[in-house]
Amino acid sequence: MIKIICICGARPNFIKVAPLIHVFKKNGNFDTLVVHTGQHYDENMSMLFFDELNIPKPDVNLEVGSSSHAVQTAEIMKRFELVLLDFKPDFVLVVGDVNSTIACGLVAVKLGVELIHVEAGLRSFDRSMPEEINRLLTDSISDLLFCTEQSGVNNLIREGIPKEKIFLVGNVMIDTLLQNKTKAEKSNILNRLNLNSDGFVVLTLHRPSNVDNHVVLDGIVNALEVIQYDMPIIFPIHPRTRSNFTSSSLGEHIEKLPNVRLINPLGYLDFLKLMSSAKLVLTDSGGIQEETTILKVPCLTLRENTERPITTEIGSNQVVGTEPDKIIRAYKQVIDDDWQEPQIPPFWDGKAAERIAVIIASENRCGG
Repeated sequence: MIKIICICGARPNFIKVAPLIHVFKKNGNFDTLVVHTGQHYDENMSMLFFDELNIPKPDVNLEVGSSSHAVQTAEIMKRFELVLLDFKPDFVLVVGDVNSTIACGLVAVKLGVELIHVEAGLRSFDRSMPEEINRLLTDSISDLLFCTEQSGVNNLIREGIPKEKIFLVGNVMIDTLLQNKTKAEKSNILNRLNLNSDGFVVLTLHRPSNVDNHVVLDGIVNALEVIQYDMPIIFPIHPRTRSNFTSSSLGEHIEKLPNVRLINPLGYLDFLKLMSSAKLVLTDSGGIQEETTILKVPCLTLRENTERPITTEIGSNQVVGTEPDKIIRAYKQVIDDDWQEPQIPPFWDGKAAERIAVIIASENRCGG
């Protein structure tokens, strides 16, 4: 029996961990402990995902809550160490690039437990992003590195990671999407929001570089003001973003835009239905760049870079920055049908978790 701890911390982690937990339990050779660090603690940002994705409730909730990067990382490490010492796993599995990822990874390797990083090798090459630091550090200490796209493999090899540790397996986030697409179609979110299919834009914003900088955020709002004259913009607003709006005059600005609709964060199935029905998605999220690729909905990334370059290479996503003119110009190109349906990247077929389980089992038999 392979003993493995799976770490969940933030909203995207749950989506990525779900197919792995299902495969581990189905396999029968894994003794799996699910640890929720509590990094995201709002109901719509965390626990709802366990219900919708049919993941068993976490075996352990560290309940660290929100704080500065240093305090949050330290609290996760302190509390997770006790869990690890009690369970004595063969592997700790972390996903993505949040504080929970590096915190639990550090605890594992310092106690001699092998570390698995799912979604390894992604690089924005922007070290001002906290996520980039988490990615670099986690990859440097991991024993098994599972990549979603070829750029991840290339980055890791260039950074000196031994090739035998690196595996191109596909995208567990896409596993979850494909497993839940039919269920999401039954969502009544469009009726609840009184929307017509394909006649609206979906927006998400949460990156500190966008929402903590009032000059940048003001520029984005100016672009929204133009776009909303064409069609409604549905904006499930992240708690951090809402706080920055309400604490500044930007809140008054966006509230005066009649076709920008600020709503609370949605559950996974509702949001999947909303995205799949949209004419266009505007985002600064990494995962949404991947999900819109599978949903075949154009995506404009409101950043200066992306750690998911495959999405720009195949044309499902454009990195347009945050200047209003560039956002508006890219938007008009898409609306004028200057967009071709992309090819799906290799291994984004819904079987990434199965490949990962096979490799872990093989590595465990070999003694790691």
